[in-house]
Amino acid sequence: MKYRKIGNTDLDVSAIGLGTWQFGGEWGKDFSQKEVDAILDEAAAQGINFLDTAECYGDHLSEQLIGDYLKRHNRDNWIVATKFGHHFHGPFERTRHWDPDAVLKQLDQSLKALHTDYIDLYQAHSCTDEEFNNDALWTMLDKQKQAGKIRHLGISLKANNDAYQAKKACEVGATALQVVYNRLDQAPEEEIFPIAEKDQLGVLARVPLASGYLSGKYKPGATFERSDVRSRHDKEATMKKLALVEQIKQSEVPENTTMATWALAWCLQHPAVTTVIPGCKNPEQVISNASASELAMVSDSHPQQVKK
Repeated sequence: MKYRKIGNTDLDVSAIGLGTWQFGGEWGKDFSQKEVDAILDEAAAQGINFLDTAECYGDHLSEQLIGDYLKRHNRDNWIVATKFGHHFHGPFERTRHWDPDAVLKQLDQSLKALHTDYIDLYQAHSCTDEEFNNDALWTMLDKQKQAGKIRHLGISLKANNDAYQAKKACEVGATALQVVYNRLDQAPEEEIFPIAEKDQLGVLARVPLASGYLSGKYKPGATFERSDVRSRHDKEATMKKLALVEQIKQSEVPENTTMATWALAWCLQHPAVTTVIPGCKNPEQVISNASASELAMVSDSHPQQVKK
């Protein structure tokens, strides 16, 4: 496993992280604690040390499953990122909560769910510019940093082609940006990545497999169950995407390399990208994801590379 430093922080994260939205039950599967334990055990075995979750992946459900694991293992071996700004009410149903007092309550609930005294990276979750431009919010969060509840702040950008919050990140004390980035969606390369490189901000690439479209599992014409979040995507756009994926598979993915592994490594080539955070449903997918770090296209000379 390769490791990279998030911006100018002291957080050395695995180039392959673990996204955990799926643990909240909105991807067509409800996870048991035993299943989550097996996934996290395998992640540790593969050298993965970075977990990304959120308060609204279930009503702190993903955090609770992770927290139950952490209380039985060495918390300090993991770098845990979570998010704030929403409350989960049901599948795909959330309300927005950005008042400083509401966010402080969310923070304390996340700490409790995760069975930890501190969050390594606490991220604003897809906030609007109006929600972002709130000095009282960032002042409160800075006080929580001083109190030791938060080590570093980040911004999980709502749009990957709007650079306003990226430009303001340093002003609010954020040291990392999370953004959608994959072979099918390269928009961050235009404005956001240059800002990240200039201001020494870490970049967490979410949806690196394009919501599973780049997993190599789905052929043109594939459909998804109603319980699957992808069933909510525009049908015509999905057809076009699947056709493009098939074309990429034939023309860009090397022989004897799975499309999913290649897609993760493709993201990690960019000098701005610190880590990718794919989700997974079982330990076998963890192993497959982790192997992307070993592909030759993932350079040892990446500007954020650290020795572990």
